[in-house]
Amino acid sequence: MQYNRILLKLSGEALMGNKTHGIDSDRLSDYAEEIHEVAKMGIEIGIVIGGGNIFRGVSGVADGFDRVKGDYMGMLATVINGLALQSAIANAGTEARVFSSIRMDPVTEFYSREKVSSALKNNEVVIFVGGTGNPFFTTDTASSLRAVEMGADIFLKGTRVDGIYTADPEKDSTAKRYNELSFDEALQKQLKIMDMTAFAMCRENNLPVYVFDMNKKGNLIRFISGEKIGTLVKN
Repeated sequence: MQYNRILLKLSGEALMGNKTHGIDSDRLSDYAEEIHEVAKMGIEIGIVIGGGNIFRGVSGVADGFDRVKGDYMGMLATVINGLALQSAIANAGTEARVFSSIRMDPVTEFYSREKVSSALKNNEVVIFVGGTGNPFFTTDTASSLRAVEMGADIFLKGTRVDGIYTADPEKDSTAKRYNELSFDEALQKQLKIMDMTAFAMCRENNLPVYVFDMNKKGNLIRFISGEKIGTLVKN
């Protein structure tokens, strides 16, 4: 299937590369180059970026932070990552714009579906930061929401593993990878793909989800070219 418009979810932790925190410039550059190459193919790209390399609201609670304040801190972390990604994509040769669900003038543009649609049609990469703008929602949920709003053909969830397995492949060497699953099968097997709010939104809006290893250089281009490198979940 040819995808004309995609939503790519990137975790903040992935930006750390081999570091213990922050942003690895080599990893950031690799991501930007691949995104640039895909944009050159005429694919319209929206990106949601997490902030776990800087701060995670949920883990902050364990350190004594109020959950609501912790979540807002996490949202601000995604802004930092989004600006870094915007700069790297621009350096690679493709224009990118950052839209925040929280007003942060003049650092970012305030989210507007109409502005996003116009940017995509101009072949500009759009980067969504600030999550949904509300505490208690993950960036997975923000990803599914923005994917549906922008009319994406597919939600690409870039992770550190190459798909969905029968068990955690990092803990169980006998785990087998699924090439394709239905949303119902994933529910029945209790597979942890994303949080349930995001999962339900994708299922209800007939938005297929593709889970793959974004940290393997060239994988995004391989997927766009039709290679089966991960797991597809659809109705």
